[in-house]
Amino acid sequence: MDVGSPEAFAELGTLGVEEEFFVVGEDGVPTAGTDRLVYEAEPPELLEGRLDHELFKFVVETQTPKLDGPGDAADAVRDVRAALVAHAEANGYRIAAAGLHPGARWREHEHAEKPRYRSQLERIQYPQHRNTTAGLHVHVGVDDADKAVWVANQLRWHVPVMLALSANSPFWNGFDTGLASARAKIFEGLPNTGIPTEFDSYADFDRFERLMVENGAIEDRGELWYDVRPHSGHGTVEVRAPDGQADPETVQAFVEYTHALVVDYAKRYEDADEPTVTDVFGDGDPSGALRREVLDENKWRATRHGHDAAFVRRDAGGEVSLGEVVERECERLGVSGIRDVYEAESGASAQRRLLAEAGEAALYESLVL
Repeated sequence: MDVGSPEAFAELGTLGVEEEFFVVGEDGVPTAGTDRLVYEAEPPELLEGRLDHELFKFVVETQTPKLDGPGDAADAVRDVRAALVAHAEANGYRIAAAGLHPGARWREHEHAEKPRYRSQLERIQYPQHRNTTAGLHVHVGVDDADKAVWVANQLRWHVPVMLALSANSPFWNGFDTGLASARAKIFEGLPNTGIPTEFDSYADFDRFERLMVENGAIEDRGELWYDVRPHSGHGTVEVRAPDGQADPETVQAFVEYTHALVVDYAKRYEDADEPTVTDVFGDGDPSGALRREVLDENKWRATRHGHDAAFVRRDAGGEVSLGEVVERECERLGVSGIRDVYEAESGASAQRRLLAEAGEAALYESLVL
């Protein structure tokens, strides 16, 4: 039975970055290329064991090596991307990135033959058949299993912030959805996705993980596709909320922010019998009872509005804009990257502008690495 272990949680602050990309042709349109890139052609040494594919034959995934901290992440991400681009070019392909590719129509593309994905297609049916999404996943090591679960619980409130900042997928299946992140809604069509309910302890999470595997709901722990989760195999807290990004500086901003959040919450957990939590959306007391549906409401606002989102405060004291949250978080955590992301044009807005001003070809080209 493929479940994890509390012993996996052994290091605090280490990092790993997973990115999903689109294989495209010379015209920037998605094309089946994973058979060649993953199975047939020998990848560069840096990608050995760190290159895989996703459900569709035009979506690949890379992983960085395990990193000591965020200072190593920028170069690692750039190096992995450069290796992937070179590998693709050597085999007649290009690489693009976004939450969804605006030129991808799911009925026109092939699914991978890997048994894992064939099983998912049979079990899940339509929601998985249309899943052309690509995301950014950031792993941060935590040195205690109960601590990791508590940290993941707190990070649920930051998921809407990350999604709003990253929103980069307004188009799906050839039309404008009106959303900033259509990826978030497409992916939420799958089971075991979205923002999870709070877990009381690692034992509580482990019982749930085993329950799902033992009863055939999932085949392994990797199919708990929540926006944030303790990863009981890697010993990390994994944040899976952001859309895929073409700009590595944007990726680095999310790596910096995620790492700072995990380390901050880990310290709070260590320093007190009753660890304090942060009202990320205001200055009030966040400890009072508040229905978890507020999390879903805030994620919906991020999905719909992206950079223009305003969130329901955790203390139920009204609304707060994304810009206010970003400024507060930068000051509180000593980070700056997410401020740069917020102040720049959003990915969703840029895609719509390019399509209107220059057409599909320019839009597709803008997503190419």
